[in-house]
Amino acid sequence: MDRFLSASASKAKPLLQVQDLQVYYGESHALQGVSLTLERGVLSVVGRNGMGKTTLCNAIVGLMPARSGSIRFDGRRLNGLEPHVIARAGVGYVPQGRRLWPSLSVEDTLRLSARAGGAWTVERVYSNFPRLAERRSNGGAQLSGGEQQMLAIGRALLGNPRLLIMDEPTEGLAPMIVAQVRDLLIRLAHEEEIAVLVVEQNIGVATAVSDHVAIMVNGRVDRVMDASALAADRDLQQRLLGVGRRGHEALDTVPGPVAPSARGEFQMFRVARGAESADDAAEASVYRADYLPNRWGLRPAGRPTPAADAARTPETRPLLPLPLAERIGRTALVVGTLDTKGSELRFIRDSLRAYGVPVRLVDLSTSGKPSRADVTPAQVAAMHPGGSAAVFSNDRGASVAAMAEAFAGWIERERGIGGIISAGGSGGTSLATAGMRRLPLGIPKVMVSTVASGQVASYVGASDIMMVYSVADVQGLNAITEQVLGNAAHALAGMIAAAPSPEAREARRRLARPAIGLTMFGVTTPAVQGITRHLEGEFDCLVFHATGAGGRSMESLADSGLLAGFIDVTTTEVADMIVGGVFPCDADRFGAAIRTGLPSVLSVGAMDMVNFGSRDTVPDKFRGRRFVIHNPNVTLMRTTPEENRAIGEWMGDRLNRAEGPMRMLLPEGGVSALDAPGKPFHDPEADAALFQALEATIRQTPRRRIERIKANINDDAFITAATAAFLSIGARRERRA
Repeated sequence: MDRFLSASASKAKPLLQVQDLQVYYGESHALQGVSLTLERGVLSVVGRNGMGKTTLCNAIVGLMPARSGSIRFDGRRLNGLEPHVIARAGVGYVPQGRRLWPSLSVEDTLRLSARAGGAWTVERVYSNFPRLAERRSNGGAQLSGGEQQMLAIGRALLGNPRLLIMDEPTEGLAPMIVAQVRDLLIRLAHEEEIAVLVVEQNIGVATAVSDHVAIMVNGRVDRVMDASALAADRDLQQRLLGVGRRGHEALDTVPGPVAPSARGEFQMFRVARGAESADDAAEASVYRADYLPNRWGLRPAGRPTPAADAARTPETRPLLPLPLAERIGRTALVVGTLDTKGSELRFIRDSLRAYGVPVRLVDLSTSGKPSRADVTPAQVAAMHPGGSAAVFSNDRGASVAAMAEAFAGWIERERGIGGIISAGGSGGTSLATAGMRRLPLGIPKVMVSTVASGQVASYVGASDIMMVYSVADVQGLNAITEQVLGNAAHALAGMIAAAPSPEAREARRRLARPAIGLTMFGVTTPAVQGITRHLEGEFDCLVFHATGAGGRSMESLADSGLLAGFIDVTTTEVADMIVGGVFPCDADRFGAAIRTGLPSVLSVGAMDMVNFGSRDTVPDKFRGRRFVIHNPNVTLMRTTPEENRAIGEWMGDRLNRAEGPMRMLLPEGGVSALDAPGKPFHDPEADAALFQALEATIRQTPRRRIERIKANINDDAFITAATAAFLSIGARRERRA
């Protein structure tokens, strides 16, 4: 079916015409002479991160002022107009990150956005997105990522625009929702007489909805390409867009099949729709076992499902959007705020270079000052879900938090990292470690910090960050700081030099037994030891102490692609989170199982207890409860039936979002060594409340089942059942190979 009208055959004025657009962040030159023309239909804009795509969108809709150049919509100059004036003129905007009112319901959001007399009405939005109709009374913050994107698109359409600007409309969405958004884009352009400028990091979507793709490089429209040629040629994607090992080659060394038109303008042509993209073949419920052939659509085997997307937040999204072999290299990243720690960070850089280590200097400053780093603050800030404007604000605290989030997003997409090092105070430590925590286990991470001699759990999290106390403040170079910074740099150089190559890592991984994660507490030790004895010949059994950090460490390894499954039988961290103990998990518990789809055997080990410190630290509100003094520094409190019901409902809701094979085993003879008959925490009524809540909440399917075991969790019968359950759901070495 024909979709686009030839620009050369049309006498009408271009609907959107951008000429020589120059945009700055302070003195940082973000857009450097951007020119493009959109007659009608869909124009896709792609490019590496930090190339200016979001800045272009913000400039068109009036959220970012242009220093020079022009933006014309249907012949009318938009420069200098307020965003609401541009919106009323017929330009709609779906921003990256959705930007919804969390307290307004779906219905309220749509009613407030509707403009009378237009083709798009609230009911029409509901007919296009039936899921929104089902959730019309829910607030924006209660929606899944896909539902929020539907609402953001519907809100924009209710302004009845003639031009729709969409910034990353499929980012973080499940394949089913991606397909729905893609089809809507095609329908809007063909049937609705709406032109669409779409910034899209999913190459499959970008090439499916338009016939030509504009490539942005370093704030410029470098070239315009035939979409079908880009979709079919992986080597071309690698060279132009940074996919694979040659992603950092210069663009001017690559011959482009389609040259930019005069003055860099974009011309639309009328052509028939071609074959579906590679993404289309993998939609719906079919999960791919490989990686999609584009930098931004990459997901590990067991790609997230709609349920997994609903549970995502920026802090808990998959840690490896790239294959592990592409993540690891030999280049050291020296990161920090160069506006305040420039001399110290450059000293570290020079120390690494003296040992022959390739280095990239990454500037995380939020002051807006010009930067000569290899990676500038503007490039990093562009990775924030709210765009660079969310980072460079007048509120320093908010700016630092936003830059930390942006840096975490930036580093997820980087490849060839040999190690990372930073130096700073509390603010700089927060910034740098936010990105360090997103790197997989084994990539060296060194943080020289003024706070390293104190409590560092919030900085290290579940990662393998090495904290080095700076002794003197990181403020200028002197006899002390040079010694400490030099030692840290030399340590990183040694770790990088000693690290095996990506090829050696992969070869070793293939020869090694697949690793599985097991959770254990003192009162479930016999169970985990017994399961390990059964499986250690076939699997590398990694045991994690269920103290909050242990569960997070296990899930971090799974997110990094280093685990083949879970035997998560000691889930007591959930009890501490719900009731208020000292070993709590966070709200992302079981998130790795949700995101990866790895086979999982779970139980409710040590769910009969909540952990506190010494007896005098137990809150007064728990006076009169049943306690066991484990040692002078650990006091255990028995959970009640009411608490167990709440625990079971929370766990059940989380586990319903996991689509991988799963077995939940419920030991009717007690959930710990203290819950056996005659022991101080034996309470069949409390256990029954927990079991019933799980059975009532978990939606059982052939892949997700609950089994009751007539034994204590530490008995041989339970150990045998757990081992058999794990082997029965496909977690075998030959399957891994």
